[in-house]
Amino acid sequence: MTDLAQALAALEATAQADLASASDAATLEAVRVRWFGRKGSLATILRGLGEMDAAERPAAGKLANEVKRRLEVALEERQAALVALAQAAALTAARLDVTLPGQPVTIGRLHPSTQVLRRICQIWATMGFQIYRSRDVESDEMNFELLNIPAHHPARDMWDTFYTTTEGVLLRTHTSPGQIRAMREFHPEPIRVVLPGMCYRYEQITARSEIQFHQVEGLAVGRNITMTDLKGTLISFAHRMFGAERKVRFRASYFPFTEPSAEMDVECLICGGSGCSICKQSGWLEILGCGMVHPRVLQNGGYDPDVYSGFAFGMGPERITMLLHRIDDIRYFWANDLRFLEQF
Repeated sequence: MTDLAQALAALEATAQADLASASDAATLEAVRVRWFGRKGSLATILRGLGEMDAAERPAAGKLANEVKRRLEVALEERQAALVALAQAAALTAARLDVTLPGQPVTIGRLHPSTQVLRRICQIWATMGFQIYRSRDVESDEMNFELLNIPAHHPARDMWDTFYTTTEGVLLRTHTSPGQIRAMREFHPEPIRVVLPGMCYRYEQITARSEIQFHQVEGLAVGRNITMTDLKGTLISFAHRMFGAERKVRFRASYFPFTEPSAEMDVECLICGGSGCSICKQSGWLEILGCGMVHPRVLQNGGYDPDVYSGFAFGMGPERITMLLHRIDDIRYFWANDLRFLEQF
């Protein structure tokens, strides 16, 4: 046991000296292999422990392991020291010129849909409409039935729907369910709200249609609201959005939740009404659908249709963005192509 202790002490002293003298990573690796490798001096001593008397073996093993741990710590410390020295040398060799200009930082910007959506909401806010947020996941009752679209109604074909695995739960196909929620929340007070949000349709993705898109719903409910109020309000919005000189027109249409219903067009922004490929030579571009709130929808929202009336409208920010900037493919909005997004 005394001979082993002396041998381990001599080995540790020599190994510590070798580690301290290693000046680079290659030299340190050679030292590691010499002392810690499978054929190294330390491994040779450890294998010899099995030949000692059983009574001396525990104390000898403990002593050998203590030496091994101390050498391993010394090896790690020398490795860290050499790394620090290499980094310091690299910094000294590569001088930093603090007078050089910094690297330009790319500044982010709002998505074109977000820009137009905020502009739309800002215009309606200045006209006295409150911004009202509604949920994206809706019930079939809210999305269809309370909007005068019962099950098996032919109008359901107008909305290709994403249904969830939970029966009666779906991704909203339009922001119109928010009308019912707003009416039930504000009842019996008059309402003037716009409801911006994302909608989802199970449709073929083309240059003109996407499976998700923004929509801005509008709702006004009160006493003695007429179609004249609807037309005047929407004309005012169009002039603020597209310019006071822009002509507008209304066309009769059909929506289950409004009666009567209409669609609103503005004079083509590209050709000024003379006719082009964008407006299909008509000189007009559709921007929204609208109408007087159907009495049954008013009733479902908690208002007496004999006392109250109202109007509603819905528009798509992506479509308006396409018109404003002459964008011919709605897929650009969701492709995340920086060549497109950086133009805005």
